[in-house]
Amino acid sequence: MPSTPGQENRPNESVPVAGVTGGGSASGGAGEAGGSGGSGEAVGSGGGEAAAGAGALPEEAAAIAAGYAFGGPALDLGALLWDGRCLADAQIRIPLPMLNRHGLVAGATGTGKTKTLQLIAEQLAAQGVPVFLADIKGDVSGISAPGEPGAKVAERAADVGQEWEATGFPSEFYALGGIGTGIPVRATITSFGPVLLSKVLQLNQTQEQSLGLIFHYADQKGLELVDLKDLRAVVTFLTSDEGKPELKGIGGLSSVTAGVILRALTAFEAQGMADFFGEPEFDTSEFLRSAPDGRGLVSVLELAEVQDKPQLFSTFLMWLLADLYNDLPEVGDVEKPKLVFFFDEAHLLFNGASKAFLEAITQTVRLIRSKGVGVFFVTQTPKDVPADVLAQLGNRVQHALRAFTPDDQKALKATVRTFPDSPYDLEEILTGIGTGEAVVTVLSEKGAPTPVAATRLRAPESLMGPVEAGALQQAVRASLLYSRYADAVDRESAYEKLTAQEAQTQARKQAEVAAAEAEKEAEKAARAEARARPRGDGSVVEQVVGSGMFKSLLRSMGTQIGREISRSVFGTARRRR
Repeated sequence: MPSTPGQENRPNESVPVAGVTGGGSASGGAGEAGGSGGSGEAVGSGGGEAAAGAGALPEEAAAIAAGYAFGGPALDLGALLWDGRCLADAQIRIPLPMLNRHGLVAGATGTGKTKTLQLIAEQLAAQGVPVFLADIKGDVSGISAPGEPGAKVAERAADVGQEWEATGFPSEFYALGGIGTGIPVRATITSFGPVLLSKVLQLNQTQEQSLGLIFHYADQKGLELVDLKDLRAVVTFLTSDEGKPELKGIGGLSSVTAGVILRALTAFEAQGMADFFGEPEFDTSEFLRSAPDGRGLVSVLELAEVQDKPQLFSTFLMWLLADLYNDLPEVGDVEKPKLVFFFDEAHLLFNGASKAFLEAITQTVRLIRSKGVGVFFVTQTPKDVPADVLAQLGNRVQHALRAFTPDDQKALKATVRTFPDSPYDLEEILTGIGTGEAVVTVLSEKGAPTPVAATRLRAPESLMGPVEAGALQQAVRASLLYSRYADAVDRESAYEKLTAQEAQTQARKQAEVAAAEAEKEAEKAARAEARARPRGDGSVVEQVVGSGMFKSLLRSMGTQIGREISRSVFGTARRRR
């Protein structure tokens, strides 16, 4: 029987993360959890028929199996389903070096997508590859604890030729902004950037461009955008009387648009989102670590507490991926990935996305492969993923689809067209396979697509369900990273600088007003002093000039002179005696 990769190096006693043990409340058999226990109605029915697959394979099944007979290290997904039988001798696998060529895990709700992630993550960790998982529903934490044996697990193992052994894997648990149980993951506003933040704030394209200008202004002025209050302070300043002239110098940003952005920030903060932004900012290189025993570390981002904020957590996942892309060096093709990143609920990422946002995603997915990172998108149907992104996903695990409505039928036909030609009737297969079964095609060691294979998947060896809350909390507190990221730090940044600047401006204005008032009072006092001065205090000349006699003499002289002038002008003369 083929064994799980890395099993021969596994210790007899599993070593889960500190303090995490299998809880009795976790789901039991693999069939119940979606990881095993195939239904009798599935294409490969019943465990009793598995033995019929022994010996020579049917010709077409052998041709499919030959496409998965890789010589190098690989992950075992399960066994081929053909003509109503599960053929344990025909193993369906993924070459380890091809995991950085990205992939898609799709299927309707309840068809086993989460357990497929768990199965792939276990085998990657066993071969020394770190893994990132987003735990939307809170049931992936069980990967840190050994699974629970049972009849359905044993039946599934027998069907697919698996030597099942209960095993936990070294794990770290994170939580966005510390909301929930996990090491807090925060980002600064500057690092998050205007494109991602516009997606979170649900801004339109024009507003997104304006937000980019605000980021540019803050950068030029040395205003660090660490948290939401920093960005709000900058926008508030730009809409103030003092800041409005600054708008003309940054590309014509209108005060109306700035006001819209300010209201969006205020509403966003009122919803309790402020905790996601700040310092210390999480270093995404933490995801690249290995455990002391050489196995890859499984990083689980707990999102159960924020699952009602899909715009936020899906965009935050994209920030984590983009940050890795920016920081990692080029490595080209590698023997095994440096990290495999599972992007759960991927359709939420693309809903309402702007053109700039989609272009950024496409570029990141296309180029991050050369940095040794593989990305798996997890969603319901391939049509949830834009065509430019879907074209980059070389490994496909498609669980069952439903075809109850015309839209479902359309989605089914679109999904079938994304697969290579195959001897299967894929429309029939995809509506008939059971929980824990899927249609698979991957990239071979040479990078060519493998034949399409209906597959009964292996059962995960870790706990298929959440660990107990107390054990999870203990594991988080025991992590060496907890003390590094637990407490938020609020250093001087844009908010503090603008607040201090506003205080200085107010102080200057008050000083100017006080000086003006003092000047007015001085002038008023001078006029009052002049009016209060006694008349006898003037000089002798002033007294003579100001006397009544002097004024009367001036009037008399004026009259006599006036007569003399008048006579001269009008031709009259003085009478002679």
